[in-house]
Amino acid sequence: MKYWGVLTSIDLRNCSYEKITSKSVIKKYVIELCDLIDMKRFGECNIVHFGEDERVAGFSMTQLIETSLISGHFANLSKCAYIDIFSCKDYDSNVAVVFTKKYFDANECAYKRSERI
Repeated sequence: MKYWGVLTSIDLRNCSYEKITSKSVIKKYVIELCDLIDMKRFGECNIVHFGEDERVAGFSMTQLIETSLISGHFANLSKCAYIDIFSCKDYDSNVAVVFTKKYFDANECAYKRSERI
């Protein structure tokens, strides 16, 4: 790679409410995503539900990987999800985006791939 790492930011709208509000579904997503893009998980996935403001309340997730971090926030009220995948090891962002959109049954998806120098 000619850069330090890759960041893919994935924004999903109109997700399955049942999926984004399920801790076990989010944990399964992380495991399957890591397997799909060949990332080795480091430790357990941390998933916490919080938010006093109903507009932003939902689960937040972090998963350390040997080459950096996967994180996300799932907003209950708006049925949106915001996922970030950063790794010093290259991976196919398109594969991650297609999988993530399908996994959470999102109607809309936008993403940005950034190469970090």
